[in-house]
Amino acid sequence: MPTVRLALFLALSACATCPEPAPTTPATATTTQSNAEAAVEAVLDDWHAAAAESDLPRYLGHLTPDAIFLGTDATERWTVDQLRAYAEAPFAAGRGWRMRAVRRAVVVRGDVAWVDEDLDAVNLGPARGRGVLVHDDGVWRIAHYDLAVTVPNERFEAFRAAVATPE
Repeated sequence: MPTVRLALFLALSACATCPEPAPTTPATATTTQSNAEAAVEAVLDDWHAAAAESDLPRYLGHLTPDAIFLGTDATERWTVDQLRAYAEAPFAAGRGWRMRAVRRAVVVRGDVAWVDEDLDAVNLGPARGRGVLVHDDGVWRIAHYDLAVTVPNERFEAFRAAVATPE
């Protein structure tokens, strides 16, 4: 029995010098979640700012290499290379697009974030963006973004007639 007591005493003494593990509490989880959401928002804000400043390397740098961008036209499903080709001329001329989020919702689950945002878009008017971001190597990047023009319900019939009519 003295050997057991000695072993227990030595084990407890050794642990007395060990650092306490950080407590995992709902507050800690919420802070981590809030930090991730804030980081995602910062990426999107800078992505929109890069477009407004016609900074193509910075704009494309926020995308994953295999990202997809869906534009407002039904034919606009672009890879990064296709988006680069589309954006090169207007960005070179200083005519990047100006959009800013007026409302945004971010949901983060591990290394994936889903975003939807209402946009004030200078050339489009009211618009909506939806996206998926992934966290890789410590950086959030946009893997998928879908830009859409919103149509008020009371104007939908006129809109439908306008897009259904051949030119």
